[in-house]
Amino acid sequence: MFLPKNTTQRARQHKTVGNVWLNEHPLQAIRMLGVKLSDSWRDVRWVALAFLISLGFWYWALHILAPANAAVVYAAHRPVGNNSDLYARWLGAREVFLHRRDPYSAEVTREIQTGFYGRPLDPANPSDPKAQESFVYPLYIVFLLAPVMELPFHTVAVIFRWLLLASVTASVPLWMCAIRLRWTWTGLMAGMLLATSTSPAMYEYFQQNLAAIALLFLAGAAATLAAGRLPLAGVMLALSTIKPDTSGLVVLWLLIWAAANIRERGRLLWWFLGSLGALIIGAEIYSPHWIGRFFKAVREYSSYGTDPSVIQVLLPVPLAMLVTAALVAYVAILCWKWRQSAAGSEHFGWVLALVGATTLVILPKLAAYNALLLIPGLLVLIAQSPRSSKSSVLSRALTKAAFGCQIWQWISAGLLSLGSLVLPPHWIQSAAHLPDYTFIPLWPITLLALIAVTAPARKKESQQVS
Repeated sequence: MFLPKNTTQRARQHKTVGNVWLNEHPLQAIRMLGVKLSDSWRDVRWVALAFLISLGFWYWALHILAPANAAVVYAAHRPVGNNSDLYARWLGAREVFLHRRDPYSAEVTREIQTGFYGRPLDPANPSDPKAQESFVYPLYIVFLLAPVMELPFHTVAVIFRWLLLASVTASVPLWMCAIRLRWTWTGLMAGMLLATSTSPAMYEYFQQNLAAIALLFLAGAAATLAAGRLPLAGVMLALSTIKPDTSGLVVLWLLIWAAANIRERGRLLWWFLGSLGALIIGAEIYSPHWIGRFFKAVREYSSYGTDPSVIQVLLPVPLAMLVTAALVAYVAILCWKWRQSAAGSEHFGWVLALVGATTLVILPKLAAYNALLLIPGLLVLIAQSPRSSKSSVLSRALTKAAFGCQIWQWISAGLLSLGSLVLPPHWIQSAAHLPDYTFIPLWPITLLALIAVTAPARKKESQQVS
């Protein structure tokens, strides 16, 4: 409440999809996602281990962390309602479709606050939260919610709670396909289970922010690009803009990539623009001139709903601004240098991972659900692990530190879950946030690890050019 070689003869007996040969066995379809089927079932033990980790993590989230957060909220006398980020979007969809009201209006904002907090916020009450919980999304997000707008919100929240966890799960094989990382089917199952046992997935479960769905569309666009299906990728890329602050930089990179070879990749650009245009025009039909009101809501949001970026938290403001500018310039140079890379290639995957991780550390919003942007980065680090013996000491150390941050969360959550069975409740509650201690450090460490991993390739290419 409060708050993962076929021969020519054999090939004739197969169906072909892109560059992947599929026979009639149902499990072979998994190969489309870059999964290798193992003849041995010994690796099932990794699925069992992932299940135990997931069990410990979710017990901690539901029975330790949530009550601890609730106690803090009640002690501070803060208003409590449904506490769901989905509510503003759902109510906005109802008002647009059923009553043709403006979801960005002050009247609808007060109704959103009544549901989210239990009552409208009082500016004169110092204990009231500052977040207004207004409708600060592109209006076309209401098309996503149209099928459930007439259902009771409690039912909608339950549906989306599980839909968002399913989105996190499904994004893992899609990102794998985008960077062409191959795992055994048991490894894939374990990876998907672990992805739903992380803080981003947990906060999506509790808060239903829709970031997981936007990033599922983004992962789908990257995967379909790797499969050579540019029109479908363009549609999915447009749909990912329902969360433009989260998906925006990756979308921009993919558009630059398409423009770099307009003859072969132009369909991505045209289908993206056509789909986005259709969404904008469709929203305009229901609420004329919504774009101006949307940007006004965004400007107002910056005064109450933003946080310092991770870089600003770690560094003094002048130095943070300098580091942010240098980081953006560095990633922009890599995007330009590798803009001709084929979809699904190593460089293509590196840029996806770097742009996603950079978005996370420069975004002025310390929201846990946005950390789903780290999935391609962590997968790239896994893909580079067979070469670790040839990489630098710094690269290996940063990679281990990144995974160490996540492993700490799983271990500490599991220990707290076990400890809650025998230790006094107040001891457990006092340590409830222990697993979160490494969550924010995971973001910049993963980015630094990606920079360290990709730097040798960039340096080698520069030397060849010179």
